[in-house]
Amino acid sequence: MKLSFHGADRAVTGSCHLFEAAGKRILVDCGFYQGGRRLEAANAEDFGFDAASIDILLLTHAHLDHCGRIPVLVKRGFRGEIVATSATRDLARIVLLDAAHLQEEEHRRDLRVAERRGLPTDGIEPLYALIDALGVLDRFGRQASYRQPIELAPGLKATFFDSGHILGSASVKLEAQENGARRVVVFSGDIGNPGRALLRDPDPPEGADIVVMESTYGDRRHRNLPDSLAEFYQALNACFHRGGNVIIPTFALERAQELLFWIRDGVERNRLGPAMHVFLDSPMAISATEIFSKYPEELATPIADLLRRGVDPFRPPGLKFTRDSSESQALNRIAGGAIIMAGSGMCTGGRVRHHLRHNLGRAASSIIFVGFAGEGTLARLIIDGVSPVKIFDEEIRVRAQIHTINGFSAHADQPELLSWHARTGAKRTFLTHGEPPAMAALAAKLGGDVTCPKLGEGFEI
Repeated sequence: MKLSFHGADRAVTGSCHLFEAAGKRILVDCGFYQGGRRLEAANAEDFGFDAASIDILLLTHAHLDHCGRIPVLVKRGFRGEIVATSATRDLARIVLLDAAHLQEEEHRRDLRVAERRGLPTDGIEPLYALIDALGVLDRFGRQASYRQPIELAPGLKATFFDSGHILGSASVKLEAQENGARRVVVFSGDIGNPGRALLRDPDPPEGADIVVMESTYGDRRHRNLPDSLAEFYQALNACFHRGGNVIIPTFALERAQELLFWIRDGVERNRLGPAMHVFLDSPMAISATEIFSKYPEELATPIADLLRRGVDPFRPPGLKFTRDSSESQALNRIAGGAIIMAGSGMCTGGRVRHHLRHNLGRAASSIIFVGFAGEGTLARLIIDGVSPVKIFDEEIRVRAQIHTINGFSAHADQPELLSWHARTGAKRTFLTHGEPPAMAALAAKLGGDVTCPKLGEGFEI
């Protein structure tokens, strides 16, 4: 049996791991690298394995950094089965179609730039196009249910466990027998932050020999939720008092829905004034919000009860969905009193960059970051105090109020990661999906046999 690592190795994005056992090659996730053009160039590089040789892809969840390179995998010959939960299948569809649309937009922009500069356009191609993303949808096969084993091959079965990270997210337990040896390998996927408003707490798989585990926040504790909410409401109210707009770079899956819930709750409890406009300016987040309502059985009990009573927990007063680009552009004429939630969460693409362009330079406005910002991203530059920053080749001086509130994180923090790991019982650990300082801090706390693999590194197990 062999385990090898092909993404999110000593880095936070691009998750991709290969497990070989019982005559099968099983890929766990195939994610997109995010963090600026230099890092994203890695999306076009060789996987480190033959895509056509992969028998089955197990998809832990639908975030782009876990599913975004699947169209590339298919373009390069993958014809196997994708196994995921039903909710992950539904969310991955909108994520991949949106990603393909952005790839095509970027391709057209690159062509225009090359033509203006008199450069050759031969060889300028999108990483993948809409037709490639549609081809991925044909590869989805069996739908996993939590705690229900699926036989992948004789001597090899997979069981999905609720990881509590986003709707449909899972940790995967692989049980393999080969040549008289038996191994139980658990892939954590992304582990959720317990006690959140929308989702159930993570359900760690037990009885593992080996665990491949994320370490995004392996070096810190999250601020508690009540304090984070108080800061969030205070930042909103202060901005409205100044007459500005609030821009929230928002991850479309889970974070957008959670913020809509808390804005609605804040108005109901008189912690926020009702005289405001809330815009969800993300077609993907709008579609994801609709999908959430399809799966009440996977949500936290209070949210599920609201849905069953016909109450929409994701609709605060004054909420408007802006699907069309013309509607999005019209938001830039609003001088104040608006909450504009738009992707992407790390500001690496999407509509949020237009809103930042119009609001970063306004002292009355606020930018509120509520999620992880990887190194090299526009979000991290703003958080780190860089000014001016470049948006669409324009230098923008940062005058807006900048807030970073990490208590909304959908990732477990260090104590929660340690608790999750202890439940698995694993004696050998491979840490992935984290920046080196976070990985080192978590490794020191775990002790024992811990490895932080390099990209392309393989291990006999």
